[in-house]
Amino acid sequence: MGFGEQIKSADWKGEKHVPVIDAPGTVTAGEAFDVTVTVGKEIPHPNTTEHFIAWIDLYFRPEKGAFIHHVGRATFQAHGESAKGPNQGPVYADPKAVFSLKIDGPGTLIATSYCNVHGVWESEAPVAVG
Repeated sequence: MGFGEQIKSADWKGEKHVPVIDAPGTVTAGEAFDVTVTVGKEIPHPNTTEHFIAWIDLYFRPEKGAFIHHVGRATFQAHGESAKGPNQGPVYADPKAVFSLKIDGPGTLIATSYCNVHGVWESEAPVAVG
């Protein structure tokens, strides 16, 4: 079974693991814009020592291109770990990341996230250049 067959997707309003992409539908070529990716937007994802989102990746697939391009990765290291025991730590990360990027043509944003219990999840959002 290949890696692609392991990636899950669903409606983010009913599934807490799906990375939700918030980005403008249309951008200006060569001008920076922000893309926010959140896991657990409608249904909060647990963020405990035992169950957490480890990372979020953002990719861009140009409409006229053969490959996807990796924009960046956000990792989340703080899940309440402590020498006192699980979930006793002073800080918990929130699985949300903002990426700033420029594109020169239309395409698709692809976000993936990894839950240590439920695996890799993805979602897509089109972006036009106007």
